[in-house]
Amino acid sequence: MDWLAPAAGVAIILFLLRDIFHTLGHPEGQGSLSRFVLSTIWRMSRLRVGRLARLTGPVALLSVIIVWGTLAVMGWALLYWPFVPTGFVYASGSSAGSSNHALDALYISMTTISTLGFGDIVPAPGWLRIITPLEALFGFALLTVTVSWVLQIYPALARRRALAIRLSLLCRTELHTRLGDANSVLLPGVLDLLSTNIIQARVDLSEYSETYYFRDDDPNTSLAATLPYAAELARIGATSSQSDMRLAANLLNCALEDFTGILKTRFPHCDANVSELLSAFAADHGNRPKS
Repeated sequence: MDWLAPAAGVAIILFLLRDIFHTLGHPEGQGSLSRFVLSTIWRMSRLRVGRLARLTGPVALLSVIIVWGTLAVMGWALLYWPFVPTGFVYASGSSAGSSNHALDALYISMTTISTLGFGDIVPAPGWLRIITPLEALFGFALLTVTVSWVLQIYPALARRRALAIRLSLLCRTELHTRLGDANSVLLPGVLDLLSTNIIQARVDLSEYSETYYFRDDDPNTSLAATLPYAAELARIGATSSQSDMRLAANLLNCALEDFTGILKTRFPHCDANVSELLSAFAADHGNRPKS
């Protein structure tokens, strides 16, 4: 029966590696565990209002990292457990060998993965001398990838907020009332630039799905609140007598369709058309669409 604990430990470690790969390394991917943690925190956040709700994204991100670290410690602790205390050498005067063996295994795993290396418990000659350095390398790699993850997410959030502010400013200038100007040569370029920005937001949401769970309380910086205005611009521009305006409006509408396609397939939105999906997106983030 001594093989049960190591087998469970290996299974946990392999599952964790798979989840990390699908979350961080696979294009347009998200691990099942991280998705469960993120969506659970998101659902719980609906019970909160105000500033606490704005912390949903950072808290969800931190929760995923904590779950990863906890599972890693537990996985390697299960590997060590059957070999405590005979597979390790204890420092003179240490009482660890006479204490609870499960706690000793957990202690060894925690000190190894954190690369603290107190030296009071070291592996005896054998395969354990290979396993423990591997855990230390895993701990260092886990720290590196999680820091990289955070550094990749926040630039994507900044681009999303910049697009939201741009749409908010266009709404304040009442751009929709000027799209009927057949002599304008600048307005089609405005719609074309919006299409480019929305395409970038679509790529960011596809590659960094966790950005969906970051909520902006200010409607002027919330893409969920301002994006319906882009749909309104596309609808009005499509009726223009100017061919360039119609082309730019159709391109904007296609960009919105691609963006809402990600919402429909990757997140719990089952609405049929672009307008309904954008309204559901705004409602899910606690905002009213700008119009």
